[in-house]
Amino acid sequence: MRDTTSTGGNPLLERKGIPAFDRIRPEHVVPGVRATLGEVAALLERLEAELEPSWDGLVKRLEELSFPLEYAWNPVQHFMLVKNSDELRKAHQEVLPEVVETHLRVKQSRPVYEGLVALREGDAWESLDEAQRRVVEIAIRDARHAGVGLTGESRERFVEIERELSKLGSDFQNHLLDATKAFELVVSDPADTKGWPESLRALAAQSYNQAHAEEAKNAGRPEATAERGPWRITLDFPSYRPFMEHSRRRDQREAVYRAMITRASGGEFDNNGIIERVLELRREKAELLGLPTYAELSLEEKMAPSVEAVEKMYDELFVACRPKAEQDLEDLATLAREGGQSEPLALWDTLFWAERLRERRFEYTEAELRPYFPMPKVLEGLFRLAERLFDVRILERKGAAPVWNEDVQYFEVLDREGKPVASFYLDAYSRPAEKQGGAWAGECFSRRRRIDGELITPVEFVNCNGTPPVGSKPSLMGFEEVKTLFHEFGHALQGMLTKVDYADVAGTNGIEWDAIEIASQFMENWCYHRPTLKGFSSHYETGEPLPDELFEKIVRAKTYRMGSLILRQMRFGKTDMALHHAYQPGGSGTARDVDRKVSESMSVLPLLPEDQFLCSFAHIFAGGYAAGYYSYLWSEVLSADAFAAFEEAGLEDAAAVRALGRKFRDTFLALGGGADPMEVFRRFRGREPSTAAFLRHNDLVES
Repeated sequence: MRDTTSTGGNPLLERKGIPAFDRIRPEHVVPGVRATLGEVAALLERLEAELEPSWDGLVKRLEELSFPLEYAWNPVQHFMLVKNSDELRKAHQEVLPEVVETHLRVKQSRPVYEGLVALREGDAWESLDEAQRRVVEIAIRDARHAGVGLTGESRERFVEIERELSKLGSDFQNHLLDATKAFELVVSDPADTKGWPESLRALAAQSYNQAHAEEAKNAGRPEATAERGPWRITLDFPSYRPFMEHSRRRDQREAVYRAMITRASGGEFDNNGIIERVLELRREKAELLGLPTYAELSLEEKMAPSVEAVEKMYDELFVACRPKAEQDLEDLATLAREGGQSEPLALWDTLFWAERLRERRFEYTEAELRPYFPMPKVLEGLFRLAERLFDVRILERKGAAPVWNEDVQYFEVLDREGKPVASFYLDAYSRPAEKQGGAWAGECFSRRRRIDGELITPVEFVNCNGTPPVGSKPSLMGFEEVKTLFHEFGHALQGMLTKVDYADVAGTNGIEWDAIEIASQFMENWCYHRPTLKGFSSHYETGEPLPDELFEKIVRAKTYRMGSLILRQMRFGKTDMALHHAYQPGGSGTARDVDRKVSESMSVLPLLPEDQFLCSFAHIFAGGYAAGYYSYLWSEVLSADAFAAFEEAGLEDAAAVRALGRKFRDTFLALGGGADPMEVFRRFRGREPSTAAFLRHNDLVES
């Protein structure tokens, strides 16, 4: 039953059950969020007047401040990613500065900060458990990073910076979404689709119908079909990637590639100015807090002890990856010449010839795999794996919770006694007109025990941009899409299976950012485990499982071009760190100059002069990865080592796998941010992490 008392019909003001995603509209945002911010301000004032430097008298009451925002602001943030519209953006922009100021008001509260410090230094500190101490330590650190120690003009300037950075991040993401939507390549000649997989033709025809339905109707043209077209190619990943891999029209590949690398770099959607301004503001913010660079500020919240430690990791990996990447390029160039391409290998050729080389070496195509991975069957296998490893059950609950799109599914997670411990939404398919590209997991509700004793169980979002169903055919997933789903579900599992009752360190909250990918990357490993993969593969027409020979080819292809792929990740990470550490905004060079300099040392095929990758680098300019993109590789080293424990115990030893699965649940998943990530790793592995498994898994050492 929903509590609609005194809400005036505004679903953002309801405080019971799951947010009313089916009823939230842009017009609810401004009044709903403003009323909630007033509620939070009143709670804070009362806390400041009455606080006692104790767990119950301060910390639990402080945690209560975030609860109303989970109902009013989390849904708005979520809709900006999955249900974006001009009306929503306008409302979001109107209240965003007020939300930023409220968050800062809480973190900059001097009475709260002094109470936290007094708690840490008082006699009661010894009585707090490990997770409680982490809550207090993180709150003190966050207060310092929010400028609690600043006064006068410095404090005012800090607030201005935070307000502007929030707006710039939102603008960056909106520009990228709009620029992505603005491009299309319409292919009309069936001859130009020769070599396309059936799934791409079907998706491109469906995309054309969605974008040009009215135009076609007015012109009296029939709907596009997979067989006769027309076909619409976009910069959305499910369209872009297979087109670049399979289009034999080199000129069309070039046009699409150039559009991709120049997204949001000019005209009304230009992100260049935003990039420079963000970097300038971040450096100024760090300097106000007494640190010389934003990278050093960022690393105070990470596992990595210093910029030098990150660079050391990159240097070690570079030595292993560079020769292999150079060989990868030579292999592609040789195949291109053999295939009749007289022109030198260009950047718009690499995906095409890489796919041809993969087909030659491993004798299968992505098109051959897709029929074996209908999404319903993949989901069933993913859930069975989670049940086997972590002793839970996952059930779909149709109609049990409101959804924002008819394709969205809702699931409950039950413990061994059948008691619900969490739930999650799955928004699986691409919707380019309103949904951000890529894949991510997010949080609707954190686990917490409220002051009155009520336990709030976690609710997570799992978002992908998979190939949607076409007609009566189910969504047939590419193998990369399968891995992506496993990855994002790993994030969600950490949010759902936490045993910590304090929201600030429950699940993924409070985890150092460079440890945040461990659980997600751990789950990807199971896609290469024969019983697991074959258990959820099922040909959508015949029901036959994936043939053994295809499985063996997938496994052999796992490390295909891995040197090139890791080098690419390193380029992004080194650029990120250089921009936030060595780069001087407003100096003689530009952020783009930094990117080009890093690329010259990292890329085996030089960038085009017009490459504007940074304008679409949302991870660091509109997400949480600023001075932290290295976290993907840092976490992957740890996740590979964690999975190696299962390999050492014997992946076919069901009892050993089950026991280790419970141990993984009781450490990485249950503890979440409630313990130092290195300590969590030690409790699972019994030692410090090693790079050996990562290098072995990626074929970067001689076996």
